[in-house]
Amino acid sequence: MTSGLPVISGKKAVKAFEKAGWRLVRIGSNRHMIMKKKGMITTLSIPDHKELDRGLLRSLIRDAYLSIEEFNKLLE
Repeated sequence: MTSGLPVISGKKAVKAFEKAGWRLVRIGSNRHMIMKKKGMITTLSIPDHKELDRGLLRSLIRDAYLSIEEFNKLLE
């Protein structure tokens, strides 16, 4: 994969964030998967969509304090 942002589903993003130590704590009534990580104030809210908007994915990666390259490695 290149250093660009991939087009992925919300579920695939959750799997990648889990590899980075985030855990799924609940699924909201609006079909958003809520993730938290020990020691982090930030909460990730990932919509359960077939394709995530690239801007949203970039924002989630930034909120998780990861680089796009690090996130792409987690997808492998």
